[in-house]
Amino acid sequence: MENNDPKPQRRLRYKGTHPKVFKEKYKELQPEKYADDIERIKEKGATPAGMHRSICVNEILEVLQITSGQVGLDATLGYGGHSLEMLKLLSPNGKLYATDVDPFELPKTTNRLAALGYGSDVFFPRKMNFAHIDLIVHEAGLLDFVLADLGVSSMQIDNPERGFSLKIDGPLDLRLNPKSGKSAAAFLQTLSKVELEQILIENADEPYAQEIAEAIMLQLKKGIHIETTHQLKNIIKEALDFIAPELVKKSCTRSFQALRIAVNNEFGVLDSFLSKLPDALVSGGKVAILSFHSGEDRRVKKAFQTFFRQGIYSAVAPDPIRPSAKEVGGNPRARSAKLRWAIKA
Repeated sequence: MENNDPKPQRRLRYKGTHPKVFKEKYKELQPEKYADDIERIKEKGATPAGMHRSICVNEILEVLQITSGQVGLDATLGYGGHSLEMLKLLSPNGKLYATDVDPFELPKTTNRLAALGYGSDVFFPRKMNFAHIDLIVHEAGLLDFVLADLGVSSMQIDNPERGFSLKIDGPLDLRLNPKSGKSAAAFLQTLSKVELEQILIENADEPYAQEIAEAIMLQLKKGIHIETTHQLKNIIKEALDFIAPELVKKSCTRSFQALRIAVNNEFGVLDSFLSKLPDALVSGGKVAILSFHSGEDRRVKKAFQTFFRQGIYSAVAPDPIRPSAKEVGGNPRARSAKLRWAIKA
């Protein structure tokens, strides 16, 4: 009798003892099959490729005080680590809504949580920007709690095809949703020198914004399209060859951050979300926001304090909560995190 079952596919071959290319990291990209290996990577203080380690989980849960039967929102789903812990507390009668614009990671996370027992009866993922929190409220009613983790997910950073990392060359994209809007490469083509310099200053406090903007515009005027991450990095390095290498590296990181914020209109989206938050919460409802950038933290702090003075929030965080030294030691990506909270009057 003929066997029509598909033959199992061999994994990709690679040179050396360990895979270095993202698509070859078969253990990290299939963590459910290699749990022991994944744990060893985490114990070394590293984040496995294709995964994300949630930050300030205990601190967030302490702030939100989630109980069974509540209805809440994870405004930035990502890998779903925070959602998983919230779903555990919501069971058996609660509901968790979640938003994310990433068309690749959203279904992966949805399937991952469903496999853990959190299906369509308790978990409601929505592909949308969290600035549209009012649409979630229209569907779910007022919310008992809201969480927003404003950091870029490690899955996006680690995948060179997304263009978020300086380490490995890839397309200069930087979009959280690669199927919408202009890539960073296309966005650069639309800017003047003054506009680019302003973006570098406002979005990243870049001290060498003028030199970087001039160097980039010089290349574009020559008809050279800046299409890859390493192209842009090398232009910045050449423009700043008069400063120490470690300072050049920081300027490269800030420049990519500034472009990412502009490409995704992250500050505009955050401002819209913050303005709609009070109308999304029940009386006594809680919100926790985790930020990783001084510009984000300033916006969160200002909005919370403004609504507190108006009597709309009954309490707000007097100071940001920082991750513990132990967490930072085990996960260096937590280093810049700041957690702020507010309670609806």
